[in-house]
Amino acid sequence: MAELIRLYEENPNPKQVQKVVDVLKKGGLVIYPTDTVYGLGCDITNSKALQRVARIKGVKLAKANWSFICADLSNLSDYVRQIDSPTFKILKRTLPGPYTFILPGNNNLPKDFKKKKTVGIRVPDNAIARALVTGLGHPIVSTSIRDDDDILEYTTDPELIFEKWQNLLDVVIDGGYGDNVASTVIDLSGDEPEVIREGKGSLDIY
Repeated sequence: MAELIRLYEENPNPKQVQKVVDVLKKGGLVIYPTDTVYGLGCDITNSKALQRVARIKGVKLAKANWSFICADLSNLSDYVRQIDSPTFKILKRTLPGPYTFILPGNNNLPKDFKKKKTVGIRVPDNAIARALVTGLGHPIVSTSIRDDDDILEYTTDPELIFEKWQNLLDVVIDGGYGDNVASTVIDLSGDEPEVIREGKGSLDIY
């Protein structure tokens, strides 16, 4: 059964953050807050953890389109091919923020993502999410948690999230009420930016 851990975004407790990081390092699954909806994540380098996420989401790992949660843009060169100046300016202007940017992947992607030509990059404007990534030392793979209710697409109450997910994973972070609008997804891997999903982030990215 999962543990419910309370963290405050204004000042995430370092000991509690480290506790969650230790779970991630051991292959655990964590639900955590972002600047949009709550996300389900794990260490991007841990194959067993990635397989667990895939089973929970009912998808094949090879076909999963999950995003990489980064602490800042310094992780970009680890997983993304060299990008041009206009693209970098868009990233610099909008991140941290409620966006997922699809960028061309490079040869250094973790083994489970080697066949991917593109990768979705997120730098959420949320201190808890970024603290987890910083503590782990590399990005968290992330997928949003959807609610079965047709009216409310995403669950926003961490205690209700815990009730529903506690038997499937290892930690649920209570970081306060989440949003129920997902990130705006923009594909920057082609010649022109293409909006894949309209979400919380403004479409005025220039």
